[in-house]
Amino acid sequence: MRLGAPFLWPFSLVYGGAAHLRARAYETGILRQQRLDGIVISVGNLTVGGTGKTPMVLWIAQRLLAEGKGVGILTRGYRGESAAAPAAASSSASAEGEATSDEVRLLKARLGEQIAFGVGADRFANGQRLAKEGVNWLVLDDGFQHLQLARDVDIVLIDATNPFGGGKLLPAGRLREPRSALSRADIVVITRTDHSPAIEAAVRRDSDAPIFYGRARLDAVRVWGGEYPGEQDADARSKKFFAFCGIGNPAAFVSDLRLWGLQIVGQRFFPDHHHFTPQDLAQIESDALAVGAGGVICTEKDIFNLGDASWSSFQLRYCSISMQIDDDGEFWRAITQRASASAPSSPVL
Repeated sequence: MRLGAPFLWPFSLVYGGAAHLRARAYETGILRQQRLDGIVISVGNLTVGGTGKTPMVLWIAQRLLAEGKGVGILTRGYRGESAAAPAAASSSASAEGEATSDEVRLLKARLGEQIAFGVGADRFANGQRLAKEGVNWLVLDDGFQHLQLARDVDIVLIDATNPFGGGKLLPAGRLREPRSALSRADIVVITRTDHSPAIEAAVRRDSDAPIFYGRARLDAVRVWGGEYPGEQDADARSKKFFAFCGIGNPAAFVSDLRLWGLQIVGQRFFPDHHHFTPQDLAQIESDALAVGAGGVICTEKDIFNLGDASWSSFQLRYCSISMQIDDDGEFWRAITQRASASAPSSPVL
């Protein structure tokens, strides 16, 4: 039986106290941050679950590449795995590929050989290795709570559909840190909306960082047959789909699908990073047939956890998305100006 929030509240007090003391130890210099030779841009959040971090990391990496920078991505990977993932998805994932996270595999598939990756719990050691390879701009994925590593720009994403995790810290709620931790943020991005005065006002109680808005943009609905990327389905909006996913914020995925004009007649959610079994696939097919769906659809991240998935009744579609930032020019200036202020004498700017 799962304990409810009232029973978990004492544990949240202990967790919150420890998180506060840890942050203060770094702030006062009792614990010292490790600094890499280069510019570090952190992308993170206050809550567990999906806020759009992976599309944001992709957006920043592509922008740096367009400016001719030497770019690397530092990420813990799922459960801190350090194995290197294949550069593209395949119908039968290798043991090496399965050892790392679906987000890493997605980023590698999108960015190919243009980006260097450091995957594993020791992001400082991985950053040092990448620096020796000529990488001087590093994007730190899910880095807001990784205080061991110094960063030049701290970007915090807040999901408008559940901005502060119900106001409770782990394990009673979804907050990783108290909201006051926003005082460390250099830039705040509110995702999944284009306007939220209430969230802005809440942020302003703890931070004077500039606030921007962003949301997922549908680039294409693609047919998945084991080769990446799949062929685009230009007629997807005329079909009825059964949606499934194993991500941090599944309800937001279904909401996005409907916002993009896709017809969703049923849904099934799985835990984040879920590796789909034959039994899962059979259940998805049965559920889809029961509601009269003409196809099944999932996120791009999910295809890296499907193995040799196939259905006798349907072709699988997935959504290829990107991050759309309102006033993206000003957003990029805020990032580069903060990086310049943090490291004014750096030769990499």
